[in-house]
Amino acid sequence: MSSRMSRSRQGLVALVGAAGVAAGCHRSVQINPSPKIPTASRWTATLASPQNLAGVVQIHGSAWMAPPSVDDTQHDLVSVRIANAASGGVHPWAVHQGNCGNDLGVYGPERAYPLLHVDHDGNASASVTLDVPAPKSGNYFVQIVASQANSGTIIACGNMAAPQS
Repeated sequence: MSSRMSRSRQGLVALVGAAGVAAGCHRSVQINPSPKIPTASRWTATLASPQNLAGVVQIHGSAWMAPPSVDDTQHDLVSVRIANAASGGVHPWAVHQGNCGNDLGVYGPERAYPLLHVDHDGNASASVTLDVPAPKSGNYFVQIVASQANSGTIIACGNMAAPQS
């Protein structure tokens, strides 16, 4: 009887452990890190690794862009945040015109975007104020690449949804 209880406890421990792992793998991603810019006035994107990297890299995150203030029509503030990246990684990123898989060029000056530096927990974030007016329409996406030396490998991408306002 005690061996049956022992197996039952082992099964319960395994089930609880598996549930804990599954719950730990799903992290919410904050899209509103700046209370000064209303969420309804932002272009937003949910980032994920492309299908061809499934099982290798599973980065997820978010990005947004909006005018830095109601009165500023000459600039665009862009923010990106990723999680589950390799610790110590350094990744170039940028907003592009078009959509994931249909790149029509970088939005704003490419050199304006600061590198993403991944911390020991696999997280990274960056923001930049571009010297271009925020778009009113069009198609845009955020793309993160493997490294400066390997800019042909996209490790995360997300199409931007237009603001609700």
